[in-house]
Formats: sequence, structure tokens, C-alpha cells
Amino acid sequence: MSDNAPLVIIGTGLAGYNLAKEFRKLDAERPLMLISADDGRFYSKPLLSTGFAKGKEADELAMQDGEAMAEQLGAQVLTGQEVTAIDTRERLVRLGERSLPYSDLVLATGAQVRTLPWREALAERLLSINDLADYGRFRAALNGRRSVLIVGAGLIGCEFANDLRLGGFEVTVVASDPWLMPQLLPEQAAAAVQAGLEELGVEFHLGCAIENMALEGDGLRVRLDSGVELVADQGLSAIGLVPRSELAEAAGLAAGRGVQVDRQLRTSDPHVYALGDCAEVAGLNLMYVMPLMTSARALAKTLSGTPTEVGYPAMPIMVKTPACPLVVTPPLSGVAGSWQCDVEGRDVRARFVDANGQLHGFALTGVAVAEKLQLTRELPAWLD
Repeated sequence: MSDNAPLVIIGTGLAGYNLAKEFRKLDAERPLMLISADDGRFYSKPLLSTGFAKGKEADELAMQDGEAMAEQLGAQVLTGQEVTAIDTRERLVRLGERSLPYSDLVLATGAQVRTLPWREALAERLLSINDLADYGRFRAALNGRRSVLIVGAGLIGCEFANDLRLGGFEVTVVASDPWLMPQLLPEQAAAAVQAGLEELGVEFHLGCAIENMALEGDGLRVRLDSGVELVADQGLSAIGLVPRSELAEAAGLAAGRGVQVDRQLRTSDPHVYALGDCAEVAGLNLMYVMPLMTSARALAKTLSGTPTEVGYPAMPIMVKTPACPLVVTPPLSGVAGSWQCDVEGRDVRARFVDANGQLHGFALTGVAVAEKLQLTRELPAWLD
């Protein structure tokens, strides 16, 4: 490692750029480098599932390009560069045959989409959206097309179903789950969201496995184990994300559900850190914006000389399904308890409580979302 080696951040998504911004508020002098496998444009990932209703092209969702971000941050931003290996002993990142030194290294590599077995054979007719380039590719694939089949009824699948329908597309959702967003919602809250989306015109086939997906003409034909066959112009796979931890694991860093870090977001190597979707923080892998932003602020302090442990208060998630407004704070995995639901039409107030009556999570739909702040105050922190 050279004496003037920079702080290096791998990734220019929300995690990487927001960490860089927070760090520059505290340290304007330390050399800083960001390395991006894509074009380095700065954008807000949550806006990807609102773009069709607003008629936005990918370029319109981008706020600044990589060159502008480099100037704003007083940093080098290397774009279109894939880090192929990390040498923790020599403190080097390798980009193919090229090696760059680092003083400290931050992994902000996010998560990658799970893939369906028909993905390769179906090519452009079955895509996923996980970043701005994916969004642009999907919009291009939809030119001249009217019907979209979404595989997956989780948060992302439901948000895109709402957005694409508002954008004027015919939308069908297929999922093996018994109801929408089962990892987040009790059945009563899910039913309210589904009713809102159905009123908007979304068609659902739940509790069904896909037996086959194949090209038919210029579109798709999908056969379900229920015997139903569906056709669509375009497919969108939304079956979940997996933390990108392969680079860390190849470097010998500890990983589980993500790159394992302590409360200061430090990995098993003292000069390597991780945050965002790729990180497992004290056993928690939280793929939401608010934990990411909280982590960026804490890590910026640590990297600028003030060691700081991250803490997570309970953080409600506003799900972008305007057909039925929804806010949810899911109970942490492993918390024992049950859902208690009050239902008035599509207005659902669901509370997850333990045997002592302590609130550990909630899901609110319709007008009940107004109770968000009140119930959030009753929740214990996710990470004290």
C-alpha cells in the first residue's frame, strides 16, 4: 500500500454515493475513489418502481452523471470497471490485470436478482429491474407492447404491478405465494392490497408454480401447475434479491446472509467495511433505504476518525402501491408472536405482538396508514 492510497468505495448505488457524501461532510481532504461496474450515474433506486406511471425514461431518472459526481465529491469515479479480486494482505483491489491500492476499502456492492431457469432462453422477453440500466433495458423491451406478466408477488412485484398498470399496460402477476408479500404482511392486509390492485385492473394467479415458460411468436406463453396457460408480450421477474458477497468471500472475508460486519460496519479484516444490501450487520441483512442511510452516516464518522457504532430504530417501509396505501414495519426474524388484525373494508390495522403484548411490527393499509407515527413510537429498536 502506498502512503497516499485513497479510501476506496466499490459501488456507486445509494450506499456508495451516500457514504461518499456523508464522508465528505466530515473530511474534505482524504483521497477518495469510487469504482463502478456501470456508468456511475446517481439516481434514487426507489424511483425505478414509479417511472412508468410518470412516463420517465431512464435518463430522466438520473440526477447526475459520474463526472459530475466526481467533481461534487472531490473524488475519482472510475466507471465501467469491474473489481475482480481483493488482496487484503497488500491492500489492493484488482481490476483484471490492473491493481489499485487502498488505505481502507468499503464494499457497497448491493444485491443481485434471483433468476428463473428460463431466463437465458427467453432473453429480452424475460427481464429483471435492479438498477437504472435494467430499467432502461426494460423500457426499451416494452416498445410497442401492451401486456406484462410479472413473476413474484413480493414488495417489488407489487410495486411494479401498480406502476405498470398506471402506465397503461395490462398486468398479470403469478406467484407461488398464497398471498401478496407474505414475508411482510398478514393475510388480511395482503387481501386489502390485492383488492386495490385488482380494482386497478391487475390480474393475479397466486399459489401457482410455473411449469414452463417459452417464447411464442414475439411474446411469451406460461403454463402453470394449475393447468392455466397465460400469454403476454413481456415478462418481468421479481422473485427477490441475494446480497453480493462473492467478492468478499473470495478474499477470505466472513460472510453469511451477506458480508458479515460488526456494529462499526467492519468486516473480518480491519481495513475493509461493508454497508447496504450486501452487508449483514450484527446478524441483520436489511435491504431497505433507511437502514442504508443510517449506516452511511455512522460509517462516515468511523472513516473520518471517530469510531461510531450503528444503531437501527424500527423503520417503517412505505410501499409504493397507491391503489391501496400501505406502510409496514415487519417483525424481525425469530421474534415470537402473532398478528392481530382490525379490518374495515380495505382499511386494515394489523399489529404483531408477543405473549406479553409488546408490539414488534405492524402493517397498515388505506386510511389506517395515518397511525404510522403513533405505532412506530411503541416499537423496540431493531438494533440498539
